[in-house]
Amino acid sequence: MKKIGILHGQERTFPEAFVARVNQKNVPGIVAEPVMIDKVMQGEATDYAVIIDRISQDVPFYRAFLKNAAICGTAVINNPFWWSADEKFFNNALAVKLGVPVPKTVLLPSNQLPTNTTGASMSNLKMPLDWNSIFNYTGFPVYMKPHDGGGWKSVYQLDNSENFFKAHNETEQLVMMLQEEIKFQEYFRVYCIGGRDVKIMQYEPRNPHHLRYVIDGPPVSQALLDKVHHYTLVLCQALGYDFNTVEFAVRDGIPYAIDFCNPAPDADVHSVGQENFEWVVEAAANMAIRRAMEHKPGQDNLTWGTYLKNSVKNGSLKDLAAAANKPVFA
Repeated sequence: MKKIGILHGQERTFPEAFVARVNQKNVPGIVAEPVMIDKVMQGEATDYAVIIDRISQDVPFYRAFLKNAAICGTAVINNPFWWSADEKFFNNALAVKLGVPVPKTVLLPSNQLPTNTTGASMSNLKMPLDWNSIFNYTGFPVYMKPHDGGGWKSVYQLDNSENFFKAHNETEQLVMMLQEEIKFQEYFRVYCIGGRDVKIMQYEPRNPHHLRYVIDGPPVSQALLDKVHHYTLVLCQALGYDFNTVEFAVRDGIPYAIDFCNPAPDADVHSVGQENFEWVVEAAANMAIRRAMEHKPGQDNLTWGTYLKNSVKNGSLKDLAAAANKPVFA
C-alpha cells in the first residue's frame, strides 16, 4: 500500500477535498490521509510515498521533518530543499535569463544591522547607495516588498523618494527589494500542477479578497492566454515546483511575471470559487497519484527544476534560456 499524505495547518476545504478525491478514485494500492507525526528519527523513512506540503513555510519543525522524509525517499511536494533556498529576487533574476518579462527590480540591504553584527560587518557595502541610479532605473511609483516574503506582509506602494526613505526606515532588518509598478490592463493568477497542468484565472488584486476572482470585463485574446500559459510552464519547470501559482500583470499586451514563488498557494473554495477549486483538487489528486505510482522506495523522488539540473550537468544559462524558448508540451 502506498500512502499519500497532506500536511496542513488551519486550512480545511482543500486538504479535506484532496484526501476525499484521491480515495474516491479507488486506485489499487493507493490511499490518502492527513499526515500524522508521532516521532522523527534521523534517517528513518516515513510511511508516506508522497506528501503534499501546505504549512512548513510557517512551521520550522515541519520543514525539518519533510527534509528527513525526502532524503529517505518520500516525494515531498514541493521540494523542501529548493523551497528553503528559494527567494523572490533570485526568481526575478532567473526569469530575466529565461526571457520571461518581469518588472525592473533592485535588491536593498536591510535598514537596520542584522542581529550580532556591527557597522564593520558591512564594510563591503558602499554607503550611501547610489539612490539616484536606483530610482532612475525603477522609476516611480514603485512597490517595496521583502525579497523572500509571502503574501502582502510588509509591502509598500510608494510615489516618490521621500515616501521611500520614510517607509524603508520602518522595515528594520528585512531585506527588501524595490520593484517597478506595472500599471496593468489585465491580471492573471495561474495554477500550475505537476509542471504540466495549467489553469489560467482572471484576477483582480484590487478587489476585496472574496471578490478577486470575480471578473466582469471584455474577453481576452487567445494569443495572450497562450503566452501566459507558456511563461507559466517555463518558470515552474525551471524552479521545479509541482504545486505553484504564477501571477501576471499585463501592460500593453505584455504579461509581466509579478509573483511566481507560491508553493503553498491559496486553494480555499471560499476565495478561489467553486470552479477553480474543483480544478485544483482534481489536478492535485491526479498528480499525487502519478507520483505515488512512480515512487521508488529509498531513492530520490523529489522534483528538481531544470535550473538545478542544468547546473549539475555544467550547462550554461544560455542553454537553459534556449530550452525555455522551445515549445513546451504538457
